Amino acid sequence: MVIAAAFIGPGTVTTASAAGANYGYSLLWALLFSTFACLVLQESAARVSIASGKNLGQLVLKRFSWKGVAWFLAISIFLGSAAYEAGNILGAISGVALMVSGVSKSVFTVIIVLACTIVLWLGKIKTVANIMGVVVAIMGFAFLLAGFSRPIDMGELATGVFVPSFPEGSILITLGLVGTTIVPYNVFMGSGLAKGQEVKSMRFGLSFAVILGGIISMGIVLAGTSVEGEFNFANLANALEASNGAWMAVVFAIGLFAAGFTSSITAPLAAAITLRSVSNQDPAWDDKGRKYRMAWGFILLTGLIFGVTGIRPIPVIILAQAANGFILPVLAVFLWIVSNNKPFVGAHTNSSLINLAMGVTVFVALVLGLINLFKAGFSVAGEPFILEGWVSYAIALVAGLVTLFAIKKVWDERKIQE
Repeated sequence: MVIAAAFIGPGTVTTASAAGANYGYSLLWALLFSTFACLVLQESAARVSIASGKNLGQLVLKRFSWKGVAWFLAISIFLGSAAYEAGNILGAISGVALMVSGVSKSVFTVIIVLACTIVLWLGKIKTVANIMGVVVAIMGFAFLLAGFSRPIDMGELATGVFVPSFPEGSILITLGLVGTTIVPYNVFMGSGLAKGQEVKSMRFGLSFAVILGGIISMGIVLAGTSVEGEFNFANLANALEASNGAWMAVVFAIGLFAAGFTSSITAPLAAAITLRSVSNQDPAWDDKGRKYRMAWGFILLTGLIFGVTGIRPIPVIILAQAANGFILPVLAVFLWIVSNNKPFVGAHTNSSLINLAMGVTVFVALVLGLINLFKAGFSVAGEPFILEGWVSYAIALVAGLVTLFAIKKVWDERKIQE
């Protein structure tokens, strides 16, 4: 449930509802695929952690002779969590603002940060997971109720879910749907949470949470189809109110608040778990340790400062995009190689079917990573990023070549072990 709470944040709500508003049901297939790809990466990270007794950061430290690789990944994810924390908090405030007029962003920022601090200060992951479970249940019910509150053409719905299509101008938002679901810090967090579990129970819990998250995201797309004209949260709430009554606008607002609030907790949690994973089991990084609390406290403090002042951390967001553009494909390729390595995972190596799924996931991760790098470069140059022509072909070509290289490396290692 922590994983489900992590990938359904304000960014997912914005992207999914905008997809519904602009393209109807036609991009639902992208969420079906991204849910599948997310499950593949999360399961692989959790499985290798359980089988090896080491979390993802420790595995990276063991695999690479240069220890700076693991710290680069960890610090990049830490900075990315800090960059997006303000957006998580402001997403929760947007939900409150839809229900209560004249909301003071500064006051509610302080309230949300204090609530997150209390939840994280409790220390035990199980306690946090239980709280997340309750809030995710509320969020899921709200979004699914909002999504299925309007008449649905089941034929068009089935086509949108199972038949891939790219309506004109939809490439970036399609990739956005995949990118908001497959998030690098969730992979590190899932690995850190998996230690001590059994593979069977992990797969059940993870499958339930990720599939539930995918269904909720689809519900948000359906809710977005209510909007006519310019998309924003206020227009979406008004459209839902016009077709169902004032209570439905409140339901959507509750879902938006819950999405922002849960992500405001999971971003600091993921940052702390990621840094702990490369700390060589320092006791100060225990759940109630000083360094662990300082790590998530720094993320919350960053969100508080940017939330109260109203300043968007643009340079840090650009840096985070560039870092994630590098991290996501590296993680995907690394997991693919390690999950086929018998000395690391023993009998829990990938099956042929899982390897096929990993190959597809690695290709998509590479495409997304390269796009994020391009977007960051264009942002620094002050130019809009347009995904067309030579850019599309170049990204696909590079991603294809790297994927082929990764396939060769995976099978070479398997042959050596056999």
